[in-house]
Amino acid sequence: MAKVTGFLEFDRIENKSINPKVRIKNFDEFILPYSEKILNQQSSRCMNCGIPYCHNSCPVNNVIPDWNELVYEGDWKSALKTLHSTNNFPEFTGRICPAPCEAACTLNIEDNPVTIKGIERSIIDRGYKEGWIVPQIKKEKTGKSIAVIGSGPAGLACAQQLARAGHNVDVFEKNDRVGGLLRYGIPNFKMEKHYIDKRVRQMEAEGVKFKCNVNVGIDFSAEDLIKNYNAIVLACGSEEPRDLGIPGRDLNGVHFAMDFLTLQNKMCEGDTVSKENQISAKDKDVVVIGGGDTGSDCIGTSNRQGAKSVTQLEILGKPPEKEDKLLTWPNWPLKLRTSSSHEEGVSRTWSVSTKSFQGDGHNLKSLLLKKVEWKKDNDNKMILKELNGNDSEITLKADLVLLAMGFLHPKKDKLIKDLGIKLDDRGNVLANEVDYKTNLEKIFVSGDMRRGQSLVVWAIREGRQVAHSVDKFLMGQTVLPY
Repeated sequence: MAKVTGFLEFDRIENKSINPKVRIKNFDEFILPYSEKILNQQSSRCMNCGIPYCHNSCPVNNVIPDWNELVYEGDWKSALKTLHSTNNFPEFTGRICPAPCEAACTLNIEDNPVTIKGIERSIIDRGYKEGWIVPQIKKEKTGKSIAVIGSGPAGLACAQQLARAGHNVDVFEKNDRVGGLLRYGIPNFKMEKHYIDKRVRQMEAEGVKFKCNVNVGIDFSAEDLIKNYNAIVLACGSEEPRDLGIPGRDLNGVHFAMDFLTLQNKMCEGDTVSKENQISAKDKDVVVIGGGDTGSDCIGTSNRQGAKSVTQLEILGKPPEKEDKLLTWPNWPLKLRTSSSHEEGVSRTWSVSTKSFQGDGHNLKSLLLKKVEWKKDNDNKMILKELNGNDSEITLKADLVLLAMGFLHPKKDKLIKDLGIKLDDRGNVLANEVDYKTNLEKIFVSGDMRRGQSLVVWAIREGRQVAHSVDKFLMGQTVLPY
């Protein structure tokens, strides 16, 4: 235990951040680092519980009490080693993970959990500052070749683990840069992309070869894939967005959220996007349909582009501002969440269904909304019911609508069709979470492509676990952690 009385002496202190009016003028990260004194105090608050619910609630099972104690003692290098023992990329999770570990912290019973995410980010940032993050090169090679399709967090974690086991690993990425949705889906103000670039350089030194601008199934056939590699890991993500097939969907100004975010991230990378291909929120009334993280990212990006107004729509009812701890803790609670993007300016509307997009035949002008409520039926299931009456319909002015309603399943592209791989009832690639094997010999799957749309931290976990399974499949045994 870091300090026996730490949780009694010190309250939780959030990271300070740049003022919203200032930070929306650029796409840089805006969270300010803790001072050494504050870090010492915050890490001392960890009680090293006999049953560490934080550890169990973390998808990668971070050994949180251990590295909290090491930070308190000032042993940063050991803290980094402990952090890396379960998580290949804490610089990603320390920035964009929603921190289920903090929800499960015993101190969260009093809404005062340990600042686990902030401490994690501080450890990895200290590691980069001190030059402690170096390639781990395996001198003895196995001679086995593995193809990893997709360079998101699942593919990267898998590739790094397998390279460190001595295998030859090729990572195929259809885009021009490595990172998947980490690169083009997560805005720079949440995670700057130089962190991906640093890991790519480390992994290249460890022997991983990255092949960008290669769409496997088209540029590189499934037949050649099977012929040239001893094992194949599919880590292509869940990229089929949920659409809204209502009247006016074809009007100019209605776009998928990911198209909008990707173009902005490309411009942040220095790419030139022609005017006719740009999706800009500048001086527009923007409506974001969907209340999740992607919707929040659209809000922050729209404000930075200079939107006239931003409105977020959610078909669900407004959640409670505080959860009932006795019913939910240590599980992830349903409650009202206000992101940093919400703080920057947005009008949030709950319990509405979008019925049509309206315009002049070419361009979007407004939305027709219907108020709804959720009620239990005779089987105690929640059903959606539209309200009636003169005030049940709302017309909302809009020049730009961004559809951020989540993702359905992987793209049913040529690779999946040519392989003849089995899918589950939801359209994801079928495999269990023990060995991650598909119905095809030597082909494995991990991440969102298997489990459906999920968190970056879950993708890292599955990437590490599928690497364990692949190594065992190829070598008969493995020393890679599961």
